[in-house]
Amino acid sequence: MSATMIFVNLPVKDLEAAKTFWSKLGYSFNAQFSDENCASMVISDTIVAMLLTEARYKDFTHKEIADATKTSEVLLCLSAASRTAVDELVDGALAAGATEPRPAQDHGFMYGRAFDDLDGHTWEIMWMDPAVIQNQG
Repeated sequence: MSATMIFVNLPVKDLEAAKTFWSKLGYSFNAQFSDENCASMVISDTIVAMLLTEARYKDFTHKEIADATKTSEVLLCLSAASRTAVDELVDGALAAGATEPRPAQDHGFMYGRAFDDLDGHTWEIMWMDPAVIQNQG
């Protein structure tokens, strides 16, 4: 059985600004699935964020698009390989124009921080001690 992929579709106000922001954090885009209305951002082999202009996003829904700077529509959480990797990614996002919506959460075995991207989407970056995860099974 092949791994299930997830495609997260997010509306963006300025596609070029969104692409620049995410490029500064080291993410790449799949040109085969990108055009002037969307950018296919590769997060991993199984995770893709489709950054869609608001006009293109409206092609997929009849609902009003949430203003993520005022309304929480989703919390996106990505794992990181270490505490340092959490800090590096969030600090890079802040340097690229993101904001930090809350203080870091440090539970010893689990460490996380979050940032709101240019469109207000909240991205949580989290590390968990592998030894704790193994002992849960």
